Amino acid sequence: MKSVGDRQKTRLVHASRAGVSGEVGTVNPPVVRCSTVLYRDIATRKAVRARRDGGERTFSYGASGTPTAYALEDAINEIEGGVRTVLLPTGLAAIAHVFLSMLKPGDHMLLADTIYGPARNIAVNYIAKRGIECEFYPGDHQEVAKRLKPNTRMVYLDNPGSIVFDIQDVPALAKLLKGRDTLLAVDNTWGCPGLYRPLALGADISVVAITKYVAGHSDLVMGSVSAGSRCADQIWRDASLLGQTVSPDDAYGALKGLRTAAARIAMHRAHTQEVIAWLEKQPQVKRILYPACPSDPGHALWKRDFAGANGLLSIELAPPASQADADRFVDSLRLFGIGASWGGYESLALTYPSVAGWKGGALVRLHIGLEDPADIIADLARGIAALS
Repeated sequence: MKSVGDRQKTRLVHASRAGVSGEVGTVNPPVVRCSTVLYRDIATRKAVRARRDGGERTFSYGASGTPTAYALEDAINEIEGGVRTVLLPTGLAAIAHVFLSMLKPGDHMLLADTIYGPARNIAVNYIAKRGIECEFYPGDHQEVAKRLKPNTRMVYLDNPGSIVFDIQDVPALAKLLKGRDTLLAVDNTWGCPGLYRPLALGADISVVAITKYVAGHSDLVMGSVSAGSRCADQIWRDASLLGQTVSPDDAYGALKGLRTAAARIAMHRAHTQEVIAWLEKQPQVKRILYPACPSDPGHALWKRDFAGANGLLSIELAPPASQADADRFVDSLRLFGIGASWGGYESLALTYPSVAGWKGGALVRLHIGLEDPADIIADLARGIAALS
C-alpha cells in the first residue's frame, strides 16, 4: 500500500501497511513464519528463481525473507529514502555487512573517531587484519580531505557521534567525495525514524539499529542497511548470498513500534528538554552533549539538517569529578536502569572508562524515558548528591 502522505508522522503510520484487498483487510501485515516455500509446479519455481537471480525480491525461501520482513524493509526504505533496504539480525551485523560487502583487500577506509565502539572493534580486529587499511580521523570533512587516498573506498561515520554527539556536515562530505569511487556511509540510528535522512543529503548508505527507536520497547534486536543506486543491489545480493535474515515475529514487532515512533520520540524529546533545563542549573554538570541545545557546537548543523531530536544525551561532570565519581553517580540512581542500549520507553544511564575522540572530563550517558519528568529529575538529584 502506498503512503497516503509525505509528512513524516503520516509516513511512519502508513508506510507498508497491509491495506484492503477486495472487501476487507487488516491494519497490520500478517506474520508469515516459513522456511519452505511451496510452488505450483517446477516451471513456476524456475520462473521465481530466475526473477530473484535477476535482482527481484521474491518469496522463494524463508532464509531469503518473508512477506512480514518485506513489509518492514519497504517501510524503512520509504523512511530512509533508499533504492533498496535489507534487514540483518542486529545493528552491529548491519555495520559489519556494509564493510564486508563494500570493501576488499587493498582498499582504504576512513572512519570517524566517534563511531560506535563495537564498529571500531570490527574495523581494528577484523577488517584491518584482512588487508584493508582502516584510518580514524578526528573532526569533520576538512580532516577527511587531508586523508583521502586514490584507494579510499569508504568514509564511515555516526551522525551524531556515539557518546559525544558531535555533528558532521554530510552534504559537505558528499560534495568532497563527488566524482570519486568512494562511498559515504552513515550510522543513522540516532536519527531514525524521521529525524534525519542522510541519503537525501548525499550519503550512499544509511545504517540503522532497528533495536532502538524503531522497535521502541527493548524487546528485540535488528539492523537495517538502506542504500542508494551506487551500491544497493550489491548490498542486497551479498546479504542473500550470506544467508542474512530476520525473524518474522521480530519484523512484526518492529513494524508495530514504527507506528507509534513519532509520538514516543516527541515525548522523549519533551522530557529531555525539562531534564536539560534542570541539569543546566547544576554546578556539578560542566557541559551537556546534545546537538539540539543552542550551546552545543553542532547546533547549527543539527538545526539545518535534522528534523528533531530524541532522548539520548551525555553530560560531562565538572572538575574534579573522576571516572569513579561518574560511576558513583550512576550507581546512586534508582529509577534509571544501567543498560547499554536505548530507544525503549525506559530511562537508562551508563558510564564509559574511555571514549574515542573525547578529550574532556568524565561522561555519563543518559537516555531519558517516558516516566514523569519530575521523577526523572528527582532521581538525577540523587546522582548529583552522590557527587558532593
